[in-house]
Amino acid sequence: MGREACDSGAVAFAPVDATDSPYLVGLNLSGRRVVVVGGGTVAQRRLPLLISSGAHVHVVTREATPAVEAMASFGQITLELRDYADGDLDGAWYAIACTDEADTNAAIVADAERSRIFCVRADIARDGTAVTPASGEYDGLTLGLLAGGDHRRSASVRNAVVEALQSGLITDTTHAPHTGVALVGGGPGDPDLITVRGRKLLAYADVVVTDRLAPPELIAELGPHVEVIDASKIPYGRAMAQEAINEALIDRAKAGKFVVRLKGGDPYVFGRGYEELEALTAEGIPVTVVPGITSAISVPSAAGVPVTHRGVTHEFVVVSGHVAPDHPDSLVDWDALAKLKGTLVLLMAVERIDKFAKVLIDGGRQASTPVLVVQEGTMRTQREVRADLSTVAEKVKAEGIRPPAIVVVGTVAGFSADSR
Repeated sequence: MGREACDSGAVAFAPVDATDSPYLVGLNLSGRRVVVVGGGTVAQRRLPLLISSGAHVHVVTREATPAVEAMASFGQITLELRDYADGDLDGAWYAIACTDEADTNAAIVADAERSRIFCVRADIARDGTAVTPASGEYDGLTLGLLAGGDHRRSASVRNAVVEALQSGLITDTTHAPHTGVALVGGGPGDPDLITVRGRKLLAYADVVVTDRLAPPELIAELGPHVEVIDASKIPYGRAMAQEAINEALIDRAKAGKFVVRLKGGDPYVFGRGYEELEALTAEGIPVTVVPGITSAISVPSAAGVPVTHRGVTHEFVVVSGHVAPDHPDSLVDWDALAKLKGTLVLLMAVERIDKFAKVLIDGGRQASTPVLVVQEGTMRTQREVRADLSTVAEKVKAEGIRPPAIVVVGTVAGFSADSR
């Protein structure tokens, strides 16, 4: 398979041993006339890319799909509902024949060749004078791939290349950050649930400072040159844990390393991400924040429970349970929460679930309010306990549920798992 790169940032792949191997090139169609003959589903798939290229697209067809008609009504294309006629290609730079009539498509290709206009024939690709590649976009790159007319193969390989770029299996070092720190949310646990951007930055990292809740599989993918610092094992000495973590980030960044601070969930949802940003920016270190999928929403979803549902709840509240309700450091108004009718999602609360259940019942929540507890949500080891406020503490203890776990309180927690 051959590979061509152009100054525009386009990358093209094509077989190098084909008898009539196409010459791949990127066309600048901005402001130029393109004629598409046919208004069915094939045209419907091709038109958006032509429109986004800035081409002046004119469609000639007997009938058009509603989507093609909508493009015309929004002024994205011009549309004539009639048969193809001689002269329709006048002034065109590029043409596509995609009617459902082979003779008409052949005539369009012949007309285009006489006028030296490159023309794609959608029904028999080899009979056209141009071939549309399976194309994709990634971070300023345009990828195009041909497979000798085998559209399924070209699309499949295109998808694999784009996915490899997104996942970091293929890296484009041209745009790799040289220094600074990225605060990356790793998601709720399943390594596939990190964002595309987060995974890409991990592939560029010189140093990764990770939490115990960050997906360990992502660390296993790192190259041997990457320094991995387990934040839970930093020797703190007299320093507070967070201060020691901040110091590690600052030291590595000032040494010219690109550092990724990998956290579970989202960096700004009880993750102390903003504290780290403040410490880094105070030292003049550039910081990139990459949001993550928070466990507060994703874990209930993985257990078949929505945190909101029409006609059931109009609000949900996410609460940290890292301190007990009666602890002097608690900032939560538990009496107010108990009076809400919506969903409560408690994080870091399973070890004190008896106290949270009691304070909610004492504050006015019905003892029969459904409760769902999910341990290690989104992972293959996910476990679920269903109870109500009066029985949840007993069931959590009996089942041996331990952190990390999410507690959902409210009507939605009683939704049947069979409805997933």
